[in-house]
Amino acid sequence: MDGTTTTLPLAGIRVIDVATVIAAPFCATLLGEFGADVLKVEHPIGGDALRRFGTPTARGDTLTWLSESRNKRSVTLNLQHPEGARVFKELIAHTDVLCENFRPGTLEKWGLGWDVLSKINPRLIMLRVTGYGQTGPYRDRPGFARIAHAVGGIAYLAGMPKGTPVTPGSTTLADYMTGLYGCIGVLLALRHREQTGRGQYIDAALYESVFRCSDELVPAYGMYRKVRERHGSHYNEFACPHGHFQTKDGKWVAISCATDKLFARLANAMGRPELASSSVYGDQKVRLAHASDVNEIVRDWCSSLTRAEVLERCYATATPAAPLNDIADFFGDRHVHARRNLVAIDAEDLGETLIMPNVVPKLSETPGSIRSLGPKLGEHTEEVLKEILGMCDEQINDLRAKRVI
Repeated sequence: MDGTTTTLPLAGIRVIDVATVIAAPFCATLLGEFGADVLKVEHPIGGDALRRFGTPTARGDTLTWLSESRNKRSVTLNLQHPEGARVFKELIAHTDVLCENFRPGTLEKWGLGWDVLSKINPRLIMLRVTGYGQTGPYRDRPGFARIAHAVGGIAYLAGMPKGTPVTPGSTTLADYMTGLYGCIGVLLALRHREQTGRGQYIDAALYESVFRCSDELVPAYGMYRKVRERHGSHYNEFACPHGHFQTKDGKWVAISCATDKLFARLANAMGRPELASSSVYGDQKVRLAHASDVNEIVRDWCSSLTRAEVLERCYATATPAAPLNDIADFFGDRHVHARRNLVAIDAEDLGETLIMPNVVPKLSETPGSIRSLGPKLGEHTEEVLKEILGMCDEQINDLRAKRVI
């Protein structure tokens, strides 16, 4: 483990992560990487479902849990028990940020809604993540990342023309995106609190995070009633060639020529500079009008060479090109290692070294750090109750006997 919290920008900020799986917990993870003290509050029986999501380890928790719940302290607490709700309220009095993703009205049902918690701690900042938001006619519908991809419009665009829409890369993309937007909201709320002394809540919906990343879809439909369809591996509405091409060894490369100058570089890489003349395909409008022909030329060239050969020639002419990496490619990429995008952490209780994504973004003066892997269920319950609430062993044993913790 590396780094200390005292030198990080969020040192002194306490976060309670009472959410499950990825979206809101990912926000808490990001805050923890930059120094926040993150308390992962889980139900005593089973804990967060993320512990069972992914590849299991000898410890029982999955690799997903160990990686995505890093830098957190696990506290078990049954919020549905009156005593559990009482202890939770006491913790809230000492908390800066609360991350939750229950269905709308769930915390309110337990007497732990915003109206209650904000009175206990007027400086509290509360991130609320749901599928459709806290308001609107769909607020009570269950929401997951796949549903958000559908409602937000990204799933409709993924796949081959007139084919079945497919999963856009990752089934959890909306969760990570919402966690990022949630983190931005928390940081903005912390800044507002710094200026006014008042907290606030952040209403984040999974589908909205997806929908926000839709470039000109909204104005294009609003002005011209234009509906974008699936383009498959090539998107030639604004640029050509602009897509994925298979190489001789069965691998794939991405090539993007958004301007005439970039296409001229590709033509030189292919050894056919004449293609970029004004009388052939040197003008973007001509290439777009003859996109099938241009793509076929590039496709034939790529299929005649290995991926390494295609990329070597593209790099030599500064043509925008890159491999379509699988995870094995990523592990073998020298740029990835130079940037330290992967980090090895000793998993002492597993007797192994765990490799996981490193912290981003990279700050020059106060870079984030990974100080611990995802904790065991309830690993820090006694520590936290004693440290923050000053409880004694007798009080803690009483809570345990009542199955509150």
